[in-house]
Amino acid sequence: MSGGKPGAVPRRGMHLGVFVETTGRHLAAWRHRDVAPHAPMSLDHYRAVAAEAERGLFDLFFLADGLAIRDRSAERLGRSPKAHFEPLTLLSALSTATRHIGLVATASTTFNEPFHVARKFASLDHLSGGRAGWNIVTSSSSTEAENFGSAPIPPAAKRYQRADEFVEVVTGLWDSWDDDAVVADQQSGRYFHPQSLHALEHRGEHFQVRGPLNVTRTPQGRPLLVQAGSSDAGISFGARHGEVIYTAQTTLGDAQAFIRRIKGLAQDHGRRADDLRVLPGLFPVVGASRSEAQEKFDYLQSLVHPEVGLAQLEHHLGGVDLSAYPPDALFPELPEAQGATSRAALLAHVARRDGLTIRDLYLQVAVARGHPVVIGTASDIADFMQAWFEQGAADGFNIMPGWLPQGLGEFVDRVVPELQRRGLFRTRYEGRTVRELMGLRQPASRFAAHASAV
Repeated sequence: MSGGKPGAVPRRGMHLGVFVETTGRHLAAWRHRDVAPHAPMSLDHYRAVAAEAERGLFDLFFLADGLAIRDRSAERLGRSPKAHFEPLTLLSALSTATRHIGLVATASTTFNEPFHVARKFASLDHLSGGRAGWNIVTSSSSTEAENFGSAPIPPAAKRYQRADEFVEVVTGLWDSWDDDAVVADQQSGRYFHPQSLHALEHRGEHFQVRGPLNVTRTPQGRPLLVQAGSSDAGISFGARHGEVIYTAQTTLGDAQAFIRRIKGLAQDHGRRADDLRVLPGLFPVVGASRSEAQEKFDYLQSLVHPEVGLAQLEHHLGGVDLSAYPPDALFPELPEAQGATSRAALLAHVARRDGLTIRDLYLQVAVARGHPVVIGTASDIADFMQAWFEQGAADGFNIMPGWLPQGLGEFVDRVVPELQRRGLFRTRYEGRTVRELMGLRQPASRFAAHASAV
């Protein structure tokens, strides 16, 4: 099966992930009248979110993560939840409460070691029956670096160089065991074929890892590789390694250009365009009418505290200090930041294009951090999704409910049936693993491929 032309209209249905950020994507979600304020540290809360996602036949349950508490200001610090579960621990618990949905956890290549990451995700893949995914991040925050020693955060180019080798080691460790290595023959006393266990013997610039991994080949061969990044380095990395790509695009044209670029680059690296699924983020607010949906949105916006909004904007601009600027002044020209430069550049572009003030921009950031926002009826939201999907701008969407679990439940109740009515989305789960669910190939082991070539 050929990969097809990058950006071509897909023949399959769209894919949906849910972006789970404690109580919701909106910055003030925890203050929503329908949200339990202690939900960020409640397993029952995440079980409820996962149940809604599976009720809606979603492909992926995606857990964001960070390795530091960022705010230095005491005033800002106490005005939003800062604590959350470690993702792999939480998803291991949720693997017993779900049956179909893919479970994607974030793990940094800058502040981890490959053997640890390989072992943990392989274990989750076994526990979940083949539903694990690794969201690969390089980390860009100096506050995270301070939790792992005194060295400053490396430049983006260095982080991605390390990440390339990191992924090479992890996938090699996942290939340690052949698919048929374990025989578990009690009669003969043979548990596995020793010739089917492979040491990696990796010696690189950043890592020296002998292997093999002490977890057998997983149900889907390798856990799913997920990546987000719109900088040149991030796009190149995703084209080499990513199987699901999260992205922030605000217009149809930008999304079409992105998907053509990254799938074209994937083909340049010897992959097929169909080896990637590109899921732009989408912040939907659905109501029985457009006015009802707008009321829900306006209520959320009214909950944003100015100090919290400003702190969030500063973070997404790479840590720049905006406290000296009047909040109702036009957004200023700023130097290029070292951190999350693709998102910072996007926000600065939007501010200049639309003539936004600092307050306008932090209220936009409070919603979806640069992702499109659609406020309206189920038909309005489905129209937007259908246009992007059918015009080669998306293989699906990473849905970012403003508040959880109710905001997701409203999407499942209203928008999912409309997508199904239009023939755009599944009506039942098919496939055993998350790769099968998303129509992605199971990668061959590098050791098996080498043996067949000899």
